[in-house]
Amino acid sequence: MFGLFKKDPKKQLEKEYGALLEQAMKAQRSGDIRGYSELSEKADQVFQKLKSL
Repeated sequence: MFGLFKKDPKKQLEKEYGALLEQAMKAQRSGDIRGYSELSEKADQVFQKLKSL
């Protein structure tokens, strides 16, 4: 009953993962390859955390 109002960590990670992928896509389209690779790596780290849940 008390877990009803707790936030789901999986949803939070999914949201963060999606946002990082979108930022990476925008960086790639604008020609910022370094930014794209950094954001892709961060997204991969979030995905690994998400997989472990």
